[in-house]
Amino acid sequence: MASKSHRIESDSMGEMSVPADAYYGAQTARAIENFPISGIRKHSLLVQAMGMIKQAAAESNMELGLVSKKQGRAIVKAAQEVIDGKLDDHFVLDVFQTGSGTSTNMNTNEVIANRANEILGLKMGDKSGVHPNDHVNYGQSSNDVYPTAIHVSSILSINENLLPALKKLRGALAAKAKQFDKIVKIGRTHLQDATPVRLGQEFGGYASMIEHGIKRVEYAREELSELAIGGTAVGTGINTHPRFGRLVAKRLSSMCKTKLREADNHFEAQGSKDAVVEAHGSLKTLAVSMMKIANDIRWLGSGPRCGIGEIHIPAVQPGSSIMPGKVNPVIPEAVCQVAAQVMGNDLTITIGGQFGNFELNVMMPVKGHNFLQSVDLLSRASEVFADKCIKGIKADKKRCEEMIEKSLAMCTSLAPVIGYDNAAAIAKEAYAKGKTVREVALEKKVLPAEKLAELLDPWSMTEPGTKK
Repeated sequence: MASKSHRIESDSMGEMSVPADAYYGAQTARAIENFPISGIRKHSLLVQAMGMIKQAAAESNMELGLVSKKQGRAIVKAAQEVIDGKLDDHFVLDVFQTGSGTSTNMNTNEVIANRANEILGLKMGDKSGVHPNDHVNYGQSSNDVYPTAIHVSSILSINENLLPALKKLRGALAAKAKQFDKIVKIGRTHLQDATPVRLGQEFGGYASMIEHGIKRVEYAREELSELAIGGTAVGTGINTHPRFGRLVAKRLSSMCKTKLREADNHFEAQGSKDAVVEAHGSLKTLAVSMMKIANDIRWLGSGPRCGIGEIHIPAVQPGSSIMPGKVNPVIPEAVCQVAAQVMGNDLTITIGGQFGNFELNVMMPVKGHNFLQSVDLLSRASEVFADKCIKGIKADKKRCEEMIEKSLAMCTSLAPVIGYDNAAAIAKEAYAKGKTVREVALEKKVLPAEKLAELLDPWSMTEPGTKK
């Protein structure tokens, strides 16, 4: 019996008590009881994508004459409220649930049906106007809706969040590359001194890494543009109109402002989630790039007196609760942690990709969650990295010049003229006596002073064949 705070709804398994003000129904209430696992709810963009799919489906079904205009318009209006985030509080299910996402699909169907019935002047729970399965879910299955929602929400997140953030980070790095182009410093390989480079060249390399990352993400977006919608339960398209998938994909393209299409082969689209595995691989690669850049900046800024100290990183907060005056590279450290999380997410998605048992992948909810989390983390980390670290980096020109002059790798430019062994002997003597390569070479008079000055000019080593 229902109380004032609850109502009774039913599904194929019987009756369930539902909060009186909840737009969801019996199947959602049952899933709440079944999956009290993490407390992590569905990503808001995935909920938005579900609303977009249901709206596009209703419009397509009206066009095909399969759902009445009265029912279809009410569904479209209710779905718009889902898209706008007005009904987010009614999407209550845990990420960890049935592997097809059926619980979330039914959560969506029930919320939209109850809200549509309200729009039609009926009470929540009254399925005589709009039924969650017969009307909201017409021509669909959780097995094609949920993978479509993963693709749509991922594309939305890439377009709205990740690509703008990456372009900002690339721009910040490119600006530093230009600013630091005249600053020559020592290069390093194997964490050992190597021949000189320009600080601008290093930052230009970082900017190029992010540029390559942008291209990979854009390619991944194309892979995600193929949608499973229209395949229904197992990929055959049972209980749906032959034109339904194409019509829904066309409408979703307009909503996403990205060209989307119905899958060429629904058995591939539903039996595997290879596109998600591949697309997240681009996010993992981006995470690897960002960890390299962040770690380099940590090392280049180490010190301030007893480390490398070739650059100064913006001080954004005190670095120690016990050591006064200490300042740490906290922003690069946060970026490295984000990168590690994304790499972990990739492992889960890779394992999940192997659970395409026969006609359905059954790890879709966690894959969708991890993908969207990775995009969120990389987007925010890129913004923070650009704004709170990269833009404020300053070069210590004096320190860079001192380090070059001390380096034994300076002898490299002598080798073609005096021979490898002779150059190595100068380097060894310089190290043993605590002198520079230039000092030992001048003492030994291996070459005229003018020729030595020319060969040991650090700038010429950064761009052989050109003059400063």
